[in-house]
Amino acid sequence: MPAADYLVTIGLEVHCQIRTATKMFCSCRAGFGYAPNTNVCPTCLGMPGALPVLNEYAIERTILAGLLLGCSIPPVSKWDRKNYFYPDMPKNYQTSQLDLPLCIGGSVPLYEWNFPAGAAVSQAEAGVVRRVKLDHIHLEEDAAKLTHFAGYSLVDYNRGGTPLMEIVSAPDLHTPDETYAYLKSLQQIMVCAGISNADMEKGEMRCDVNVSLRPKGQEKLGEKIEMKNINSMSAARRALIYEIHRQAEELDAGIAQEQSTRRWDDTLGESIVMRTKENAHDYRYHTCPDLIPIHTASLVQKVRQEIPELPDARRNRLIAEFGLPAADAATLVADAALYDFFEQTVDAGAPARKAANWVINTLTAVLADKETDAAKCPVTPHHLAGIIDIVEQGIVSTNQAREVLDLIWGHPELDAAAAADQLGFKKTDAGALEMLVDAVLAENPDMVELVRAGNTKLINALTGKVMKASNPKPNPKLVTQIIISRFPGI
Repeated sequence: MPAADYLVTIGLEVHCQIRTATKMFCSCRAGFGYAPNTNVCPTCLGMPGALPVLNEYAIERTILAGLLLGCSIPPVSKWDRKNYFYPDMPKNYQTSQLDLPLCIGGSVPLYEWNFPAGAAVSQAEAGVVRRVKLDHIHLEEDAAKLTHFAGYSLVDYNRGGTPLMEIVSAPDLHTPDETYAYLKSLQQIMVCAGISNADMEKGEMRCDVNVSLRPKGQEKLGEKIEMKNINSMSAARRALIYEIHRQAEELDAGIAQEQSTRRWDDTLGESIVMRTKENAHDYRYHTCPDLIPIHTASLVQKVRQEIPELPDARRNRLIAEFGLPAADAATLVADAALYDFFEQTVDAGAPARKAANWVINTLTAVLADKETDAAKCPVTPHHLAGIIDIVEQGIVSTNQAREVLDLIWGHPELDAAAAADQLGFKKTDAGALEMLVDAVLAENPDMVELVRAGNTKLINALTGKVMKASNPKPNPKLVTQIIISRFPGI
C-alpha cells in the first residue's frame, strides 16, 4: 500500500529553554555564546555535597506557558531523578518531573500562517486551523552540549542545568505539514510571551518526533518510532516524510516495526537506528530527596496577572483595529521583533497601514541586506515614523525616502528631516516648481510635441530633466503631476 493508505499518528516532545538569567538549581549564568565551561559551579557539575536551590522565576515561566496553552495547574508538583550515565549529565541523573508535572492537558493552536508554502490547509477560524492536544508540560534541567569529532568528543557544561521545559503533545498530529505548523506556532507563543527565545539554531528549542503507522480501520496504534537530533522545523518535516515512507515500505514488505529510537541525519536525509525497546522504567525514576514539592496556588495567582496577548488575538486585533490585510497582520505577528518595531512606529505617530507596509517591505529588505534583525537595527521606530511623515508631507518620494533611511543607518544621530536636508531633499515652493517645469518644457519642444502625439513614456524623461535642473531636489512624483497637468487630455 502507498503511504497514503496508512493512518499516521505523530506526537512531539519539544524541549524549550526558559529565558532566565541563571540556571535551574544554581546561580551560574544561563545563556548562549559564552566560552566553553566558564559558567559552571559545583552544583551544576554534580560535585558531592553540592545542593540545588530552585529558580522560582523558571517555575513561574513554566506555569505561564501552561496557562497560555490552556493547561490545568495541579496544586502540588514534585521533582524526580531520571537516572542515566552519559557525559552530558555529570551527576549521572537529571532532575526532572515524572508523575506530578507543573502543567497537565491543554493544547497548541495551529496558526494558518505557519503552514509550509503550498500545504493544504483546512478552513481556519480567526486564524486557528485546529488545536493539537497536549499531554503535559514538565520542568527539568538541560544537559550539557556534546560536540562529536572523528575519534573523540568534546563537552561544554555551560548549558547543563539551564531551565528546560518539555512540552509533550498527545498523539494528535497526522502530517508533516501539521508538525511544521505546530512547532512554528509554539515557537511564536513562547517568544511572544517572553518565556523563551526558542531559537532552534542555538539549541534553545529542540524536538523529538514520535511517529507510527497503522492500516486504515485498525484501532490499535502501530509501534512507536522516536527520532532524535532534529534541529529545525524543516528538518522535522523532512524527517517525517522520510520515516512515513520508510515504515510504509517495510510494512508492505511484511516487516513488522519494533519500538525504537532513531537518529535523524539531515545531511544524508535518512534515519538511523540508535536503540530499541526504551521505556520510562529504564531510567529508574525516583523522587528527588533534595527538593521539596512545589505548592503552586500563589504562583498561579501571580502569573495570571502577566498573561500577554497571544499571536492569534494580536493578528485579529491588527485587522480589526488598524484595517491591515490579513497577510500583513500574519507577517507581523510571526516575528516578535518585527511586530514590536511596527507597534512602536505607530506609537511614534505613523499611520498603521503605511507603517506596516514600510516595516514588511522596505525594512525587512534592508535588514536582510545588512544581515541583521529588527532588534539590532540602528534605524529606530522613531526614525521610521519620521521618514513616513516626510513622505506624507511631499518632501521626499518613496525612493528618496529609502536614501534617507540608508543615511540614517550610518548616522543614527540624524532624524528624518535632517537626513533629507543633508541629501538635498526639500519641499519645493509650488509656484517656483511650476515655473521650472514650464522652462524645461520650453527648452524641449520636440519632446513636448511627441508627448502630445501620444508618446507618454517621454514624461519620465521630462521629469528627469526637471530633477536635474532642480536644487534642492523636489519630490519627483510632484514634478510628474505638474508635467501631466500641462498636457490635458492625454
